[in-house]
Amino acid sequence: MIQSKNQGKVIGLTGGIATGKSTASKYLVEKGYSVIDADVLAREVVDVGRPAYEDILKEFGDKILNEDLTINRTKLGGIIFNSEELRKKLNSIVHPRVTDEMKMQKIKELKDNKLVFLDIPLLIEVRTHLKKEGLDFDEIWLVYIDEETQLQRLMKRDGIDRLQAFKKIKAQMSINEKKKYADVIIDNSGSISDLEKKLDSLLEKYK
Repeated sequence: MIQSKNQGKVIGLTGGIATGKSTASKYLVEKGYSVIDADVLAREVVDVGRPAYEDILKEFGDKILNEDLTINRTKLGGIIFNSEELRKKLNSIVHPRVTDEMKMQKIKELKDNKLVFLDIPLLIEVRTHLKKEGLDFDEIWLVYIDEETQLQRLMKRDGIDRLQAFKKIKAQMSINEKKKYADVIIDNSGSISDLEKKLDSLLEKYK
């Protein structure tokens, strides 16, 4: 029997460092929406015994392990920090597994949900690659604040000075550049309550 085409929508949720994407994602979960979090999956796919875990051990050795045999992210991060080659190697191990997991979860969630959100911090940077891998979006929602507000919030959040915050922000694609690729721009320059009201307004059209 031919199944009717699923009418559910897949929305990519993204932002920049300290723009409030995680706050938006958390609110969507609280409202009962399906949110698939790439960061959570990235941790899960390297759990002890998983294929990505075994591949990382083969590449980097057991010096990166904690006493309980889990991967010590700080040690691993220190190893790849100054090596583009090793960073690419790690990404080649982890990213395909995360993408595959997201695709499987997306299909599963669309069976019961009209809207499925994929929370991906670097969505716009990797959108072309994701599309090639079969992970596409009906819309991209960007949680946005201007760069000065982003700087101030990052300084406060991480307890760092202006220069450190500036370097962290400049290590990513600028939030203003990301605006060019977003279907929906959610201005988060106000309070958390303001952000929630804007999300509620956006979600109304899907009810």
